[in-house]
Amino acid sequence: MKQDAPAEVLLIEGHEVRVTHPEKLYFTKQAKITKLDLVRYYLSVSSGALAGIRDRPIVLKRFVNGADSEAFYQKRAPTERPSWLRTVTLVFPSGRTAEELVIDNAAGLVWIVNLGCIELHPHPVRSSDLDHPDELRIDLDPGPGVEWSSVRLVALEVKAVLGECGLQGWPKTSGSRGMHVNVRIEPRWTFTEVRRAALALSRAVERRVPALASSKWWKEERHGVFLDYNQNAKDRTTSSAYSVRPLPDARVSAPLPWDEVADCDPAAFTVSTIPQRFREIGDPHAGMDDAPGSLELLLELAARDEAEGLGDAPWPPHFRKMEGEAPRVSPSRAKSTPSKTAAEKSPKRVPRTIMPLVVIANSPSEEAALAGLERWKSKHGQIAALLAADDVLVDRMRGRSSTWTRIRVNLRHVPEEMRPEQEDPDPDDDPTREYRKRSGQKKG
Repeated sequence: MKQDAPAEVLLIEGHEVRVTHPEKLYFTKQAKITKLDLVRYYLSVSSGALAGIRDRPIVLKRFVNGADSEAFYQKRAPTERPSWLRTVTLVFPSGRTAEELVIDNAAGLVWIVNLGCIELHPHPVRSSDLDHPDELRIDLDPGPGVEWSSVRLVALEVKAVLGECGLQGWPKTSGSRGMHVNVRIEPRWTFTEVRRAALALSRAVERRVPALASSKWWKEERHGVFLDYNQNAKDRTTSSAYSVRPLPDARVSAPLPWDEVADCDPAAFTVSTIPQRFREIGDPHAGMDDAPGSLELLLELAARDEAEGLGDAPWPPHFRKMEGEAPRVSPSRAKSTPSKTAAEKSPKRVPRTIMPLVVIANSPSEEAALAGLERWKSKHGQIAALLAADDVLVDRMRGRSSTWTRIRVNLRHVPEEMRPEQEDPDPDDDPTREYRKRSGQKKG
């Protein structure tokens, strides 16, 4: 980075931090927010933002050209960094390692914001114990067409299940369409055990409100609000409290007290409104570290599910096949249903129905992918009229260092004789295609 580039030097807690191109617009479509505006926002809520990331390794999700551009993930700490920033070395499920930053103060927070980190993505572990999470993360992800009121109702069911298991949840808006509930836990359990507890909780909520909630991993099987238990798998991160999201209105992942959940509006929490709210009410999650809880009752619930034949659910695709996990194949690709013997062994296992899916678009730009969907709908107007809201599957894909959007359409509501064949996606810009081709050639 050129030292003569326009910059503003801030003195923060005794450390000088250089903010380059401070007047560069990071949000342009609705909110007009510069990089320096973003820095000032994070400084105004620094005690709350640091509470979610302090002493944790952090993945850098960098929007180097602002929120309107595509981001990339950087796990490894930049080699050129201040001497006062520290790092820890993480080992990932693949066996690879990475030296990741640990942000402990406001100066470090501003330093990574200057790199283009609009969002904050900490791991759920402390630097002193990288193998035992101290946070259970419940991610409520609404499907297409699902109303915000359903997200709030499912969140309140999560609160009830947690309470029955002796745990306290701390809710926040995701900053997008969903909600997160984080639970401070004793760092006694492995990632696998924490994920197992999260899966049991997801299934328990689904049983209570089956019309509203789903624990199904495959999108073609989901409905309503998906409780993403796999956010607790090792190497997964979510945006932390007070993170700014790359939406046109610069929306924020806002911590809430439970009495606000039933009536809250996520659009009310933005870079423009949160600083005043923070000054007036403080951080609703300030007491999260005071009473870490135990996963024992949730793990007992998991054991009961397993005893009744409800086995493990699918893991993220880059994980090795786990013991007790069902075949890791989506229903749309399944070639056959379980045999009678297998069904008898797992009485709760339901034979899967092959879903008629077509891929519409692949693009690093979600906007370009959605435009491709609209072109497909215009071309197939009669078919598009038959689709339900949740027949359009918008998959936010994540590779090692890149993200892209894949859009598929489920033709289950379209008579077979009317279903179009798979066409070339438009656009068709999957950034991992060349890598996968090379990997396939090596394996061959």
